[in-house]
Amino acid sequence: MSSDTSKKRKPKVIRTDGAPQETKRSRAETDQDVKYYSEEAEVELRDPSKDYELYKQTCQELQRLMAEIQDLKSKGSKDSAGAIEERRIQSCMHFMTLKKLNRLAHIRLKKGRDQTHEAKQKVDAYHLQLQNLLYEVMHLQKEITKCLEFKSKHEEIELVSVDEFYKEAPPEISKPDITLNEPHQQTLARLDWELEQRKRLAQKYKECLANKEKILKEIEVKKEYLSSLQPRLNSIMQASLPVQEYLFMPFDQAHKQYETARHLPPPLYVLFVQANAYGQACDKKLAVAIEGSVEEAKALYKPPEDSQDDESDSDAEEEQTTKRRRPTLGVQLDDKRKEMLKRHPLSVTIDLKCKDDSVLHLIFFYLMNLNVMTVKTKVTTAAEMTTPISAGDLLSPGSLLNCLYPGDHGKRTPNPANQFQFDKVGILTLNDYVAELGHPYVWVQKLGGLHFPKDQPQHTVSADNSLSASHMEMTMKLLRTRLQSRLALHKQFASLEHGIVPVSSECQHLFPSKVVSRLVKWAALPYEDYLELSYTKDVVEAGLAEDTHLYYMALVERGTAKLQAAVVLNPGYSSMPPIVSLCLTWKGEKTNSNDDNIRAMESEVNVCYRELCGPRPGYQLLTNQLQRLCVVLDVYLETESHDTSVEGPKEFPQEKMCLRLVRGPSRMKPFKYNHPQGFFSHR
Repeated sequence: MSSDTSKKRKPKVIRTDGAPQETKRSRAETDQDVKYYSEEAEVELRDPSKDYELYKQTCQELQRLMAEIQDLKSKGSKDSAGAIEERRIQSCMHFMTLKKLNRLAHIRLKKGRDQTHEAKQKVDAYHLQLQNLLYEVMHLQKEITKCLEFKSKHEEIELVSVDEFYKEAPPEISKPDITLNEPHQQTLARLDWELEQRKRLAQKYKECLANKEKILKEIEVKKEYLSSLQPRLNSIMQASLPVQEYLFMPFDQAHKQYETARHLPPPLYVLFVQANAYGQACDKKLAVAIEGSVEEAKALYKPPEDSQDDESDSDAEEEQTTKRRRPTLGVQLDDKRKEMLKRHPLSVTIDLKCKDDSVLHLIFFYLMNLNVMTVKTKVTTAAEMTTPISAGDLLSPGSLLNCLYPGDHGKRTPNPANQFQFDKVGILTLNDYVAELGHPYVWVQKLGGLHFPKDQPQHTVSADNSLSASHMEMTMKLLRTRLQSRLALHKQFASLEHGIVPVSSECQHLFPSKVVSRLVKWAALPYEDYLELSYTKDVVEAGLAEDTHLYYMALVERGTAKLQAAVVLNPGYSSMPPIVSLCLTWKGEKTNSNDDNIRAMESEVNVCYRELCGPRPGYQLLTNQLQRLCVVLDVYLETESHDTSVEGPKEFPQEKMCLRLVRGPSRMKPFKYNHPQGFFSHR
């Protein structure tokens, strides 16, 4: 029999719309409901073994009744119909009993399954708790192991003993009322005392080092005093030397310098005399000295012009040598080149000192066989300066003195006769050797009194004092100006690489108080890359961009607009202004060839540069030009008409006050800033 009969039968409920629930049920339904619930309750009260015995008895009775019915039917008597009906009724009653027992059995089975399931769930829950506890135990065991194996750094420190600690440490550190009973607090207190002692020892160590340095300096001073005592005693014997020292007139030192100057070649001698005279008369911060080996200079028994070896002379000497292996042609050429490019053993150094204590060191050499002078440079600053990436060529010896006078780049020899000498030994140009020999600038030759006229060649060129004297003052001023301008650019580049445009307080009035556009990039640009830019062709074709100039790329941004500025920095900055070429990337690429306003922006910084020079000597010109670029970019973007097809607010709201936004058929924008009114107008 299926288990559906054992399900709980719920009474029917009759509902009507808006009427209360019908609670009255028929008697038959009430009896059936009571019977069903009495069977479930009866399962708890009945003994399953007794039900099993009842089941067997009922089955036996059914078998007996069926057998009797079969016997009565087989006899076929008319009186047996009543007996058969009676036994059939009894059989039905037994079937009812079997059905009831079947229902009770199913109910017991369901309850048994439910109890088994509940017990299984409890067992699973207990098992899960057991696993969690085991995992927690394992985790705690690992943590305990880690704690037991942990080695603190303080175990490696040799602390003072406990007795010594309580004896020496102050009570606020030792805290005996707490630390005596707690080892952990005691260890912490001992570590605090160790830290305090080490701080004291470190301070004492610094004081000892300072005292040591002070004592060493005193010892050095005393050593210098003792070492100079004997010369001082000797100088007392000479009556004139104390007077010289008292009057600060070092005639003796000057006499030694002039004794050494006797061995200088004529161009270096002229340079030494004229520079020394100019320093004494006009520039007290100019120092002149002679360096090199005097003994080697004395050993030069031949004049520089006679030391040249002609090809015939060298062949004759080779024939007179003893029998040995003849050197190869390449080695001979190398030896001849070295001999031709040989410098005089003595050199003249000139130190130009500026107001900020920075010094320009000039070392002048004389190439004896070429009859030209060269110079090497070195810059020393008062304080150590961090070199920006873009300022690499500013103070480099190869570019510092380029074009001190227009067109004088120092890459070719000024002596026309040298080219014929170079052809003999296979030298193409002197530019390949300037890193070692120095640059043969024309102004260097003039300082040495050498002049090589190209229209009227001379057989011999001698040093002329008047030529050196006429160029000395102007050249020294140009050198000092060049150093100061390069140092100013060096400091400015450090700020520009960090996106900061330094504007001095004297130049603040040239710009509005609020500038939104900002410099985001400043980097050096190779000369070849500058030539490849499309918007710099006008500058290149005009001959304003040469390989001796310095090139940089600036990037100014505001929102989605990017303004590229290619800057040409003339070596003669700031007397020669930088030239800026612009390219605006916003709603396309705009240059001076397709946008008149871009041309006007270039004019603001290139043509109207005198407004941006600031106080003399105008070293703020470059940074003021870059700040002016930021200002004119703001004006350009803010005065641009708003595209009505684009929804939303205007990308660049107008913040600058302009008398007229545009003017004329070309729609020129007002880029001129008027101070102190604070508005922009057209030029």
